[in-house]
Amino acid sequence: MNTVGSDGNALAQGFKPRHVTMLSIAGIIGAGLFVGSGHAIAAAGPATIISYFVAGTLVVLVMRMLGEMAVAHPDTGSFSTYADQAIGRWAGYTIGWLYWWFWVLVIPIEALAAGHVLNAWFPHIDSWIFALASVLLLAGTNLFSVAKYGEFEFWFAILKVTAILCFIGVGAAALMGWLPEREVSGLSTLVAEHGGFAPNGWSAVIGAFITVMFSFIGTEAVTIAASESSDPSRNIAKATRSVIWRISTFYILSIFVIISVVPWNDPQLAVVGSYQRALEIMNIPNAAFMVDLVVLVAVTSCMNSSIYIASRMMYSLAKRGDAPAVLKRTNKVGVPYAAVFGSTLIGAGIAVLNYFAPKGVFEFLLASSGAIALLVYLVIAISQLRMRRRLERENTELKFRMWLFPYLTWGVIVFISLALAVMMFTEAHRAEVSATLGLAIVISFLGIVTTRGHAQPVGARSLG
Repeated sequence: MNTVGSDGNALAQGFKPRHVTMLSIAGIIGAGLFVGSGHAIAAAGPATIISYFVAGTLVVLVMRMLGEMAVAHPDTGSFSTYADQAIGRWAGYTIGWLYWWFWVLVIPIEALAAGHVLNAWFPHIDSWIFALASVLLLAGTNLFSVAKYGEFEFWFAILKVTAILCFIGVGAAALMGWLPEREVSGLSTLVAEHGGFAPNGWSAVIGAFITVMFSFIGTEAVTIAASESSDPSRNIAKATRSVIWRISTFYILSIFVIISVVPWNDPQLAVVGSYQRALEIMNIPNAAFMVDLVVLVAVTSCMNSSIYIASRMMYSLAKRGDAPAVLKRTNKVGVPYAAVFGSTLIGAGIAVLNYFAPKGVFEFLLASSGAIALLVYLVIAISQLRMRRRLERENTELKFRMWLFPYLTWGVIVFISLALAVMMFTEAHRAEVSATLGLAIVISFLGIVTTRGHAQPVGARSLG
């Protein structure tokens, strides 16, 4: 592992290639897949698979664009740094703080899910105590060397991947009629029964797309993690190339199994979660316990990753002068301890707030992050559009390129813009978009004001 710089502000390069590989494979597998997918299916029916396919395609294209920039210039700030360089300092400031805010909010979401599972097992202890304890415990793991964090996440990723592959295998066996005394209705649930393929219309499919996007965000975080490995460019390229089969296997294929087994209007689907309900219909013993165990592993892993990602983004902002300088301080093993503490304390505070503050406060905070994923992807596309032309003018060799540039890049920009517009005019999602855009405007204003005296022309900021 590389040593920490003498200024005490450098990160260590402790991730091994297998750490980065497994982080990229399992980084998007959380409670949103195991539990949250049930809400999307209940709302849109079997046509939810279209939402997952479209969202997955969008993520693949965005990751290709981000991969092009990250392979050329790996950086802990990832797309926030590239927005700073390609669009302007205010853009890097805004999207960096928005992304940090998203992951700080994921900390209490996953902590509350963990607290719920543990409270069901140990009902004499309040769930908020479990939630708070889990946040503090995982903050401790983030203070160890990045190599130890990578090892921790490696084995958690192995467990999540194994669970999904087993689920897909059991579901396929049930659909083929290979499980004795375990009959399921099969593919007829997709088109012939319960109102057909899109029983609630295509507007519900668009709504499900928004829910699905929340589950996918995190794929891009591999470019943040890879910067702490010994060969970041190679690891980023490898992870980006594998994103297609990762999404196809872990999301689209598993959702296909669920909608083939569980009727979309099953009243228990959105209550117990899609995976548990599918296993119950297939008469798999102890389905609830098995899913709770997997969910606990998944939310613990995602909470751990949330603290890691939030702290690294905060560290990057501090290194660029867009956050207090104390937040870029690292300990003797190269971990930005101040950023870890800061992100964790706010996440833990929000988790406790959920129990003791009026319900509307927590809901408003969640709404403020509802469209951040789309804003992040939009900024990545715009940055890549401008960065490619800049790199070509400088005759920089690009070892990893976006497909069909600039047509697919423009296609992504137009699609995301239309999606945000549709959300604004859809009653169910108007509050999310309004809150997110409002927060973005406030942060942008702060960024313009605080960086005005330090702003540089777009072409002057370093790419190194």
